Amino acid sequence: MSYPALVATHAGIWIDGAPVSRAEAIRRAADTPHLLLAAPVTASRLGIPELSGTDLLELFAFVLPARFAVPTAGGLARALGLGAPAGGADEGAFLQAAAERLLATLADPDWRERHGAWQIAQTLARLRWSWGAEVARRIARPERPERSLFTVLPKCEDAPPRPRPRDIAVGDGEVEARLDAMLRPGAERREGQRAYARAAAHAFRPRAVAGAPNVALLEAGTGIGKTLGYLAPAAHWAQAAGGAVWLSTYTKALQRQLDHETARAYPDPAAKGAKVVVRKGRENYLCLLNLEDAVQGGFSGRAAIFAQLAARWAEYSRDGDLVGGDLPGWLTTLFGRAPVAALSDRRGECVYAGCPHYRSCFIERAGRASLAADLVIANHALVMVNAVRGRAEGQGLTRLVFDEGHHLFDAADSTFAVALTGAEAIEMRRWILGPEKSARGRRRGLSARLSDLAGYDEEGGAALAAASAAARALPADGWGGRLVAGTPDGPVEALLAAVRAQVYARASGEDAGYGLETEVAEVLPAVIDAADAAARALDALARPLAALEARLAAVLDDPPDWLDGPGRARVEGAAAGLRLRGATLAAWSGLLARLGGAADPDFIDWFAVDRVEGREYDVGVHRRWLDPTRPFARAVLEPAHGVVITSATLRSRAAGDPHAGWEHAHVRTGAGHLPLPPQRFAVDSPFDYAANARVLIVTDIRRGDISGLATAYRRLIEAAGGGTLGLFTAIARLKAVHARIADPLARAGLPLYAQHVDPIDTGTLVDIFRAEPKASLLGTDALRDGVDVPGDSLRLVVMEGVPWPRPTVVHAARRAAFGGAAYDDLVTSGRLAQAFGRLIRRADDRGTFVLIGPAVPSRLLTAFPPGTRVDRVDLDTAVAAVAAGHPALAPA
Repeated sequence: MSYPALVATHAGIWIDGAPVSRAEAIRRAADTPHLLLAAPVTASRLGIPELSGTDLLELFAFVLPARFAVPTAGGLARALGLGAPAGGADEGAFLQAAAERLLATLADPDWRERHGAWQIAQTLARLRWSWGAEVARRIARPERPERSLFTVLPKCEDAPPRPRPRDIAVGDGEVEARLDAMLRPGAERREGQRAYARAAAHAFRPRAVAGAPNVALLEAGTGIGKTLGYLAPAAHWAQAAGGAVWLSTYTKALQRQLDHETARAYPDPAAKGAKVVVRKGRENYLCLLNLEDAVQGGFSGRAAIFAQLAARWAEYSRDGDLVGGDLPGWLTTLFGRAPVAALSDRRGECVYAGCPHYRSCFIERAGRASLAADLVIANHALVMVNAVRGRAEGQGLTRLVFDEGHHLFDAADSTFAVALTGAEAIEMRRWILGPEKSARGRRRGLSARLSDLAGYDEEGGAALAAASAAARALPADGWGGRLVAGTPDGPVEALLAAVRAQVYARASGEDAGYGLETEVAEVLPAVIDAADAAARALDALARPLAALEARLAAVLDDPPDWLDGPGRARVEGAAAGLRLRGATLAAWSGLLARLGGAADPDFIDWFAVDRVEGREYDVGVHRRWLDPTRPFARAVLEPAHGVVITSATLRSRAAGDPHAGWEHAHVRTGAGHLPLPPQRFAVDSPFDYAANARVLIVTDIRRGDISGLATAYRRLIEAAGGGTLGLFTAIARLKAVHARIADPLARAGLPLYAQHVDPIDTGTLVDIFRAEPKASLLGTDALRDGVDVPGDSLRLVVMEGVPWPRPTVVHAARRAAFGGAAYDDLVTSGRLAQAFGRLIRRADDRGTFVLIGPAVPSRLLTAFPPGTRVDRVDLDTAVAAVAAGHPALAPA
């Protein structure tokens, strides 16, 4: 390669193996293109906003699309079968070798991803992609013209409706036989797992009473094997009854793990491909029509390069999943979120069968596959949304398994929320009117999508014109700047401006950098007047939209001769979109009606200004259910026939909690709102926590002492030799600690990564952490709940302070309703239990959990597994214990 290689880490900066200063590296990189690995990360290490060069990850994405690689030198070495560099000084030579290996692949006759590469390489060269010339000259032109991506993708076919599932009862013997078949040869038969599987079978018996599903609340400690425990009865019922079981998770990490584990139930890959389907919300999938627009000129600059790489990936992708699938998460880091988001259907503009790629559509293929699947792996949000909108596939969601069931309350809280904000309102405007004139791409408004129907049906055309006129009362581009300037345009912007003024008046003195909120109480007259005007504007929009939906229904009931199958699907899609927007407008109107009247005891309402580091990005009025499991139980649980809700932490162990034990699980899962009580089962973890884990509470670091906190993190990470997950309750403290310790740790050979600091998505950060045993990772809530790193890569968890709930308006209302201080303890104990649960994932894992806090209440220590030793120590003692693998303390 003719390009010099630039490597920048917290430990130093090198060009072709020679150390250079930061200023010298920046100067030379500006003058000459350099070979890089993850340009945004290199730029961050150099302290500059961006850096251009020949990025090895982009070449990897072209040559080996839909293949996984951790975006570090070590990760790339493993993916390419090369030896990993020993350190930063050696990394430049490694980058050269990795580039040559990838480029040599282009001439390899056994290159699996050759199809489609030549044409895309020519396009990338014309776009002046940094690798374009090197790639284009090395790929031989095909002897025959190749079919385009849009013609080679598999096509879905119509199939007859699936029969109603048969009524069968899954017996204990059948469950145990299926579990035995799923276990690996020679695997230990664990009685706890077998008892768990038998308990789960309760949900797969015929329902006796309408609206009263067979619910099994199952708590299984880490290591029981609960995934196989519920897969055994689920797979048996699906096969014997001919129905589908939806397996729902809260985190993407568990969704991937569950997809992997289902191979035990279906060891034949072909059978698994037909019987197990992963489903996500449609906004997660690649839209082929958007991709076609992007590769044909809808994107420009770096976004156009990404579109071509996305086309390479789409041909080889398993399912077209842009988020958490086989599209490398680091591509979003390299090209930004905007072009990735623009390739999905985030605004409900799908034209369904009217699309030329309808039969190849990843979303449609996943939906069709779900109709014939035994097991559908989804997430809590999708299950709830499908239930609310009445869009469940086939015979409905009759059998459900909610893993990570302790998160059902939070998932329902988000799903059944209402928010009238600037961001939400402008999305409504764009769905009706289309994007502003300056926007690129194919996105069109409702008028353009229904123009032929408007010409055919006079009443429908009039309703469409009235809706388009009324939608102009909604916020337009630049609304945020107008609010700050005090020049709102239109009744809804005027409402947002009045809300913003009340928030700043009532929330003054709070953290100036982040979000502000205030309860809806003693509402200012200006807000009430603005709400009245906004409500009239929303009503003026809702009426023609409802009339248009009625006209579309009439067209479907008595279709004209020219309305073919694709046209009918397009009308049905538009009608579904109108129903959804009508429900949203009704919810907004109900929210505004409350501003001048009495509070509804079932809801929590508040005003908010959302900000990040002092920059406002949204303003609005919000509503949450006081108890979101009420609508969840009504919409999701009651229509089901059987439901498993499971977690390692369903029950409360907080001392003094009035909902302690199973009552807490009833409250947090919605089971308490059902006519019949659930079946309950609990089995403790088989792990020896007393021998393999210890909790140390460090008492000599004062709250607010950032320097002392940073010192504690550095010394503990050094003592553990890396392998540390650091958890923070505030982003500002995370950043302050990272800034103080990243460089000295890197010089000691202990790389440190951090959420909210490194320009890398969370999933990729966890991949890096898992792959590098000496690495450590700092993060906040997402890492507390969504990290599964068994083995030596995670041997120390350090938590900065007791994770008390933030004193938000929502929390204050629920605290008052659900037990006062005991509710605080309930939430906090759950967070501690989840954080500790990251540490011991296998029987042979060993580790230490360090909680930094001078006055941790003893009542919270029930969050840790029984038998776990807890000691209050000073920092020196904690460091010594961690360095010794924790036996440095005297026996309990």
